[in-house]
Amino acid sequence: MSNVIRLLSATAIGLALAGAAHAETLTVYTAGPGSLIKKLAAGYTETTGNDVEVFQATTGKVMARLAAEAANPIADVVISASWDTATQFDSEGLLLDYTSPNAATVPDFLKADDYVAQGISALAIAWNTNSGTPEPSDWSDLAKPEYKDLVTMPDPASSGSAYELVSALTAAPGIGWELFEGLAENDMIVPGANAEALNPVLQGAKAVVFGAVDYQSFDQIDNGESIKVIFPTTGTVIAPRPMMILKSSEHQDAAKAFIDYVLSEDGQAIVASTHLMPARADIGADRPLISDLKLLDADASADRQATLDQFSGLFK
Repeated sequence: MSNVIRLLSATAIGLALAGAAHAETLTVYTAGPGSLIKKLAAGYTETTGNDVEVFQATTGKVMARLAAEAANPIADVVISASWDTATQFDSEGLLLDYTSPNAATVPDFLKADDYVAQGISALAIAWNTNSGTPEPSDWSDLAKPEYKDLVTMPDPASSGSAYELVSALTAAPGIGWELFEGLAENDMIVPGANAEALNPVLQGAKAVVFGAVDYQSFDQIDNGESIKVIFPTTGTVIAPRPMMILKSSEHQDAAKAFIDYVLSEDGQAIVASTHLMPARADIGADRPLISDLKLLDADASADRQATLDQFSGLFK
C-alpha cells in the first residue's frame, strides 16, 4: 500500500471516528401516527448520523410521562396532537426558543418563537358509502331523520380536536347548541375517542362519524374501506400538531437539527404521505389543504369544563 493510500485511509477512518464521537441520541416523545415518526426518525438519522429514541403514545400518555419525569427530564423534543400543549408549555417557560430556517413558509398562525407545527389534520364527516343513507354535505344533515341512530362522534372529553369542534360550532352564528340538541334527539352516540367513534362506521353498524379525524379516515380508504371524507359546507376546525424543544434538553443542537429535518422538503413530504397537511405552505399533498377549507374559530373565551358538562348532559 502506498504512503498516499495509507494517508487517505487513515484520514477516512479518522473522519468516521470523529463523526461517531459527535453523534448523539435524540429522544422524541410524540403523539400521532407511529408510521410517521418511524419515517421521520430514519430520514433524520440518515441525514445527521444521530440516532433517535422514540416514545409514541396518545397525547395524554405523553403528558403523563413528561410529568412523571419532571425531576429528571429525558425527552429532547415533544410532538403533541394538541396545540394547547405548546401554548401551555410556553407559558410555563419550558421551551427553548428556536426558529428553523425551514419554517420561513410556515404560516404565522402555525408557529411561534419556541414551537412550530409539524403538520395539520382537520375534522370532517366520515360517511360509509355502503350505508344506504344519503351523502351528507353539512353537520346539520346528521340531525335529520335519515341518520337517526346512525351517527357517532368522538368524545370531546378525551379528544382535544373534538372539543375544539364543539367549541367552534356552539359559538358559530346560526348553529349553537341547537345543533347538538338535534343530534341528541337523533340518538347520536359518543362511544369514546377517535378510533372508537370510527370503528362502528367501518364495521357498518353506524353510517357516519360527526367530527372524524381526516387523516385516519384517509388511511382507512387506502386500506380499502368504503368511506368518504366530507368537509362540511359551514366549515370545520383544524388541529395543528406542535413540535417543541424542551429547555431541559441536553442535546439542543441535535434537537434543532430534527426540527430542521421535519420542516425540510423531504420531511414535509413524509408528513404529507401520511395524509396530514404539511405545515409549509409551499409543499403540496394529495388531499385538501388549509386553503381549500372553510375554517371556524374555537371560542377561546369558553369555559372548557362548562362546555364539556353541557355536552355530556346531552349525550348521557
